[in-house]
Amino acid sequence: MSESNSKPSEYLHVAVAVIVNDQRQVLISQRHPESHQGGRWEFPGGKLEEGESVQDGLRREIAEELGLQLQRFHPVKKILYHYPEKSVLLDVWQVTEFNGEARGLEGQALRWRPVSALADEDFPPANVPIIRLLNLPRAICITPDYENVAQMQRMIKVLTTADLPLIQFRQQHLHAEDYLRWFELAQQLCFAAPLQLMFNGDIESFRKLRLPAGFHASSKQLIAMQGRPVDQDFLFSASCHNYLELQQAEQLGADFAYLSPVNPTVTHTAATPLGWAGFERLAGQVSLPVYALGGMTVADITAAHLHGAQGIAGIRCFMDR
Repeated sequence: MSESNSKPSEYLHVAVAVIVNDQRQVLISQRHPESHQGGRWEFPGGKLEEGESVQDGLRREIAEELGLQLQRFHPVKKILYHYPEKSVLLDVWQVTEFNGEARGLEGQALRWRPVSALADEDFPPANVPIIRLLNLPRAICITPDYENVAQMQRMIKVLTTADLPLIQFRQQHLHAEDYLRWFELAQQLCFAAPLQLMFNGDIESFRKLRLPAGFHASSKQLIAMQGRPVDQDFLFSASCHNYLELQQAEQLGADFAYLSPVNPTVTHTAATPLGWAGFERLAGQVSLPVYALGGMTVADITAAHLHGAQGIAGIRCFMDR
């Protein structure tokens, strides 16, 4: 598999819609047997026409294929994949509002399937990164600074019982060696949950981990990076506050980014909040899943989705768990 934001001289530019309903089911369609990758399931969409924008092409394709009228949608990922016989650039967009009832207007079978039931082998290889994107959580907990190891272990045990599949382990008060030791202790607690723990610390310490993990980069680390710090098997995220940082995260192949502050916060009173309109404007300029951060509550998940976010992230909104 080859995945990149670069564009070869010849490829099929395909607009792809990820349509998820209120039950966390995603709409998929089955390719006709005689077509390329025939018989496999795919996320609906189609090839752009000459001179057509991605937005217009997506609206047209979904209306022609499914009879749906798209109301709100935003870019989340570009996937360049090289098959032996051709190359395709999938321009993937998340649909948050649509009108109509899905029908297979081209004779194709349709299914609403839970995200957890999507199997890589049922899809063309170029679609597989979309499944990984869909499995990103709706909410990410960022740990507060714990006073000592005992408190950290106690609180991590509590988080392993909550419906939070991904935690960013942030302990800004610790020196690099202490952070590494605490992180490995937390890893042991999370291993059986199962719960993914992401490393937020010094990159040299990260390379000393005995068990692999995902890596989160601060905005300062992000700007200094020349390449992705982990391979594709592990998550890579980054903190962003503006378009240039989001663009850098996209170019480095980050799996997702945090964009902040959306709302006022008690810890960064000098920062000007983006507001939902500002968040949507910035997040919509990159093909990258973006989480809303800053003054979030669990009740903000719906608003976050409507404004182009993958979900929310925060510290205080999960501290009562």
